[in-house]
Amino acid sequence: MRIKTLIHAAIVAACPAAGVAMTLEFPVNSVRVLDETETLGSYQLPLGGWEDDQIDALTAEGEVIRQVWRIPSTNLTTLQILGPLREQLIEDGYEVVFECKDWDCGGFDFRYGIDVAPEPQMHVDLGNYRFLSARMEGDDKDEVLSLLVSRRSDTAFVQVTIVGPSGAPRPNLTPSTKTQPTISPAGLSFDPTGNGLGVMLESEGYVVLDDLTFAIGSSTLSDGTYPSLAALADYLKTNPNRNVTLVGHTDAEGSLPGNVALSKRRATSVMDRLVDTYGISRSQVSAEGMGYLSPRASNLTDNGRNQNRRVEVILTPAE
Repeated sequence: MRIKTLIHAAIVAACPAAGVAMTLEFPVNSVRVLDETETLGSYQLPLGGWEDDQIDALTAEGEVIRQVWRIPSTNLTTLQILGPLREQLIEDGYEVVFECKDWDCGGFDFRYGIDVAPEPQMHVDLGNYRFLSARMEGDDKDEVLSLLVSRRSDTAFVQVTIVGPSGAPRPNLTPSTKTQPTISPAGLSFDPTGNGLGVMLESEGYVVLDDLTFAIGSSTLSDGTYPSLAALADYLKTNPNRNVTLVGHTDAEGSLPGNVALSKRRATSVMDRLVDTYGISRSQVSAEGMGYLSPRASNLTDNGRNQNRRVEVILTPAE
């Protein structure tokens, strides 16, 4: 990790830090599941994504506050959660210094290169998370802050980390008292008769192809017609400058190497169907496997394991 340093005064003897505490409102049904404060600690604030086997970071020292908020039974996307929080930070005087989304951040490497609270308090889907770093400068109040937002099928998670001078007013982090607007789910379903897949792929960066089936123990896509593949093929033909990666996922039964290999073979089978049946250019599609490293539900139940066995399509940069 490439490190820069920002040191906050740990103790202000004669004149403690003054000012109005920041207020950050989370979605209305949010529940705080973790609240930790370290009077004098340090935090490495990412200033960029994973690059050259490291993360460009700034070391902030002072009082470190870390909270995790869980938003149950929500259909809000990670962007719909992060967006309002970003606006509140800017209104409070913060400057956003870095922001990224899962694969643009560096995927697996970025997530495991930053400080993340453990499960079950904080859950990070490697293919569906967003990260933001912000900084506020002042004569008597220098603060840095980060937000990590992710979700699984029925729950969203937000981790906020704040570093500021000891003695400064504690930030007011609270659920909103406003009514949350109703927003249709994204990333889980779409209308295959229209351009729903394309719209979701452009806005969210990924779509779960929930209608695909594989024979038990097989890595070959079963015969049949799949609306999701027809919609994806239409999108790729209409947008020849777009590239996608098909990512296979498994449940947690069996070894990690075996599951990674199986998930990649299944993704490759879907890619072959797109090329052979729908005439999609191989230059637009690639295949990868994550095994069980990115669950969207618990592997302790049959229903959860069924949800975790899936193939997703992710929008990737054109080479």
